[in-house]
Amino acid sequence: QYSFKEVFGTLVVQKELFDVVAKPLVEDLIRGKNGLLFTYGVTGSGKTHTMTGSPGDGGLLPRCLAMIFNSIGPFQAKRFVFKLDDKNGVDVQSEVEALLERQRREALPIPKTPAGKRQLDPEFADMIDAQDRCRAEEVDEDNVYGVFVSYIEIYNNYIYDLLEEAPCDSIKPKWNNCNTPVRNGDFVPPQSKILREDQNHNMYVTGCTEVEVKSTEEAFEVFWRGQKKRRIANTQLNRESSRSHSVFIIKLAQAPLDADGDNVLQEKEQITLSQLSLVDLAGSERTNRTKAEGNRLREAGNINQSLMTLRTCIEVLRENQLYGTNKMVPYRDSKLTHLFKNYFDGEGKVRMIVCVNPKAEDYEESLQVMRFAEMTQEVEVARPLDRPLCGLTPGRRLRNQAFREELSRKLELRGGPVGAGPEEPSAAELFFQSFPPLPSCELLDINDDQTLPKLIEALEQRHKMRQMLAEEFAKNVLAFKTMLQEFDSSVASKENYIQGKLAEKEKTITGQRTELERLEKKIKTLEYKIEILEKTATIYEEDKRNLQQELESKSQKLQRQASDKKRLEARLQGMVAETSLKWEKECERRVAAKQLEMQNKLWVKDEKLKQLKAIVTEPRAERPERPSREREREKPLPRSVSPSPAASAPAAPLRPRRSRSAGERWVDHRPPSHVPTETLLQPRVPRAITVEAPSERALARCDRYLLTHQELASDGEIQTKLIKGDVFKTRGGGQAVQFTDIETLKQESPTGRKRRSSPPNPDPAGDAADSEWTDVETRCSVAVEMRAGSALGPGFQHHAQPK
Repeated sequence: QYSFKEVFGTLVVQKELFDVVAKPLVEDLIRGKNGLLFTYGVTGSGKTHTMTGSPGDGGLLPRCLAMIFNSIGPFQAKRFVFKLDDKNGVDVQSEVEALLERQRREALPIPKTPAGKRQLDPEFADMIDAQDRCRAEEVDEDNVYGVFVSYIEIYNNYIYDLLEEAPCDSIKPKWNNCNTPVRNGDFVPPQSKILREDQNHNMYVTGCTEVEVKSTEEAFEVFWRGQKKRRIANTQLNRESSRSHSVFIIKLAQAPLDADGDNVLQEKEQITLSQLSLVDLAGSERTNRTKAEGNRLREAGNINQSLMTLRTCIEVLRENQLYGTNKMVPYRDSKLTHLFKNYFDGEGKVRMIVCVNPKAEDYEESLQVMRFAEMTQEVEVARPLDRPLCGLTPGRRLRNQAFREELSRKLELRGGPVGAGPEEPSAAELFFQSFPPLPSCELLDINDDQTLPKLIEALEQRHKMRQMLAEEFAKNVLAFKTMLQEFDSSVASKENYIQGKLAEKEKTITGQRTELERLEKKIKTLEYKIEILEKTATIYEEDKRNLQQELESKSQKLQRQASDKKRLEARLQGMVAETSLKWEKECERRVAAKQLEMQNKLWVKDEKLKQLKAIVTEPRAERPERPSREREREKPLPRSVSPSPAASAPAAPLRPRRSRSAGERWVDHRPPSHVPTETLLQPRVPRAITVEAPSERALARCDRYLLTHQELASDGEIQTKLIKGDVFKTRGGGQAVQFTDIETLKQESPTGRKRRSSPPNPDPAGDAADSEWTDVETRCSVAVEMRAGSALGPGFQHHAQPK
């Protein structure tokens, strides 16, 4: 839901819309204030219809013109009394200068502006309601007024004058052979206008055609002439889609009359120039709906860009007012916002009409339009102050008009100058009529003695009367002089009294003015402090929000760290428990292995002691011969796999060996220092991978492991040991070898066998005993011990009798 100041339904008439929206702007225009009214909405929502209207029901623009001329019609100045300059200002001319200007313009071969009594064009005649007598109240009748109109469009972010006489319908100029546009041909392309800023920081279009109009019909005909040049095109969403923003500007110049109420006051400072801009914005559109291409696509992009700039400017103004920031408003990014920059800065009243199309296809775009329009209501624009009074007596025009009417009436009644009739004698005539009449002065006879005495008597009476009047006049003069002196003295005393009172009042006013200045300074200081405090509070609130966000992020980080710590502790506890269990098992295994080793050692010693005891205690003559041993010595010694020493050991539980099935593979580890023995019997390992150093890759591919180890025996011969083991996978994903068996290969010479304990020349009698002793010593000189399942590798030790 969106909130607006006023909402109009689909059946609202143009008159009701004008009374609510545009009428206050026209009243402000007549009072000397600026105004801006623009229509905003998606394409095809009725913006141009709202502004222009339709036959029989004129829109806002013709109604604004009608209200202006209905209000100032009797008080308009003659044409060319007001003259606009090229710097967005206005000059005032006398009636003689205006007459000369009119004669000069009429002599020029230029098209004249349409006359007010001329028959209207039937295309727009129905749009102007002649019966509409809407007018503004409180029009200053002591001023004279002049109305000027201009019409421009903003197309592809360029400004063009629609009232310019050059043709505007074509865009591309003709080119000559030098690749330059033709300037002296039949066609000259329209030139874009430039925006400038006047001395009052108001933006205006330089070189724009401004036409002075004297009636509603004349003004609307000028508008219609420019409307025909406006760029429109046919799209899939609108048959007559506006491709540019149009701006119709109404300027109202007003100047006061002089003190007599006859002529315009020739002071430029007293001239007031107000302006009302009626803007018909082009509709925003989506290219995926209009399927625009080429020029239409470029036009749509420029339209959307200018509307987006307008939205950005409004948002920045709103942000600056809400949060006290001072961000730069990007007015210059678009000609539309740059032209009306002074309105948004507070130089006039701004009103916007949002046009909404109830079609379902425009739902999303209409929501965006209404969201932006609702946001614009939060922007506060400062209003300009009222213009100062000129200081002349109001009602000058009416008094002068009444005087002229009365003068003309008397002239008509009397047929001559005023006061020439006998019914209004002058004071001198009344004075002479009070004297006695003179007798007839004709002397018809020389002997006439009555005429002269009568004349002398009448003149004497008149002389006496004159002396009496002179004396009476002197007395009256003296009395009047005395009265004047008394009056002067009373006036002087009253004047002194009034002067004293005025001095006291002036002192009081000065004191109050000083106090007022002090209070104003204090108010400014307090306002400045309040502004600083508001900014400081805003900064503190921002810091508070940032700190709260930082605190929340830190707390979340601490929670994550605590949870990670708990998981790490649980993991470490598991690892400690696993490691402790592992080492406990390892210690138990090592203790068991050590016990087995000690048992083997004790068994070997016991066995040796038993054999030695049997040898020592048994008599030599009764010892049986050992033919099998002698036969074995006579036979050649075959090289075979030696039995495991654990076979003669006590029955201890050993690790069962794997069966050599056809599917097993061996790792044959032969170090680089291996020496070939050139014996008949050689170790042959089927399906083996021969390596010089074991690797994880080789171990992963095999099931068994064989290490060929050579060392020097006690008799100086090379002894080869084949150390066998099983390969298995570890818990960490690697490979480990557990040694299970050892085979020993040794080459001996039967003739060169050494008897260690026999004398150099033994007697034949003791041959059997020495032979038996030597055999026992030889058999017991070396014992090979292996610890099955040891992780430290194959353990073997030498146990020999000391020599």
